[in-house]
Amino acid sequence: MLIVLFGFADIGSERYTFGFTIRDSPTYFINVSSWGREEYIRSLSESFRVGDCVTIENPLVQSKEGEREEKFNPVTPSCYKLLISENHSVVKTSSCYEMDTKLLSLSHLPVKDPQDYYSLGDIVANGQSLDGRILNVLAAVMSVGEPKYFMTSDKRKGQRCEVKLYDETETSFPIICWDNESIQLAQSWIPRKTVIFAADVRINFDKFRNCMTATVISKTIITTNPETAEANILFSFIKESAQSGALHDKMEEQSKESINLETIVNVYTVKQLKEKALQSDGKLEPVFGIIYGYISTLDIDDNVSKVIRNRCSICRFVVNEMSNTCTFCGDISSNSESTFASFDILVNLTDHTGTLYSCYLSDCVAEETLGCTVHEFLTLTEDKKTALKWQLLLERSKIYFKITLSPSWRTGLKVNILSCKLADPTEASQSLLGRRKRLNHVD
Repeated sequence: MLIVLFGFADIGSERYTFGFTIRDSPTYFINVSSWGREEYIRSLSESFRVGDCVTIENPLVQSKEGEREEKFNPVTPSCYKLLISENHSVVKTSSCYEMDTKLLSLSHLPVKDPQDYYSLGDIVANGQSLDGRILNVLAAVMSVGEPKYFMTSDKRKGQRCEVKLYDETETSFPIICWDNESIQLAQSWIPRKTVIFAADVRINFDKFRNCMTATVISKTIITTNPETAEANILFSFIKESAQSGALHDKMEEQSKESINLETIVNVYTVKQLKEKALQSDGKLEPVFGIIYGYISTLDIDDNVSKVIRNRCSICRFVVNEMSNTCTFCGDISSNSESTFASFDILVNLTDHTGTLYSCYLSDCVAEETLGCTVHEFLTLTEDKKTALKWQLLLERSKIYFKITLSPSWRTGLKVNILSCKLADPTEASQSLLGRRKRLNHVD
């Protein structure tokens, strides 16, 4: 049994290939490659993720071709590589109950010397002299952007996700992910709580933005929350910065920039989203899109504790109301300025094909949707709260959303509403007619 450190699939070219890196000890790790039919490679690449434990049966052991192979693959200490054959090899994934805890601990151990890295400030200071260099980076995650999808000039689908990093020397530094595996990994990172050690990222000077950037490439291996002395120092810095409020303004700026609604253009029905989730086999990537529908449940005139919750003024995480503590920043004083009241509402979204239950309408998006701040809402009488509810219920709206699989969520799907405004009747009708035409064309 081995743990997967890295994965990279090239699907869409004439020759379908898939490569990943595995390790079973702190010292030794090795590259694995496979090529073959599209169906086989796609199925193999989707059968496990970075951090999963796998067992490989009957691989072919080959000598590594040194510099030629390591130009595009992670550098490993082994003189060999493994080749997986569709006809002779088997890759089995282990369930959470079968995983070896010793193997799981390896996922937090960097593959490079933990002291061999550049600070973000060093990269910025060296500037264009580092353009094109392959370096290691240790940094904390400031924000994770939504994946953006595009079509290349040769009609191949592409995607991109930008993550903002920070450390003691720099408050915002972009690292860009282009492949599906690193984008999915990035979506699991928690801003201002996650630290990464990125081995072998490419550093470039972005002429358009006039700044240095890092890019995840096919050689890169990322260790999330590394268990090293250097990472522990950075974890301490994160906590101290949050407690002092030093990064508060920057966080506000990043949160506003993290999701650009103009980049979200795909329109879905509720039925399509549910089918997409059912067909995902538990590995649904975050989906950003638009629904033309309406809020069918909005209990804002019920118990106020179901509508408003306290958040930490420093990091914006929800405060535990029983213990009055923030799980990130630690204890919170009795000073009322330590927390602020924020909308935290569960609503149902409905269109002509069905209903999405327990969707998350919170914070600034809820204020924009309701048309009032939390403090203004608290001054409303019960009758006015009910009147406000009926102004919004059953009104056809244009709803931007982010949806992810979440086994812990009551419906199995976690839906975050990014914007909810009354829809333009013409636009909504054209969208509905467009979907019907496409369906009729398929039929």
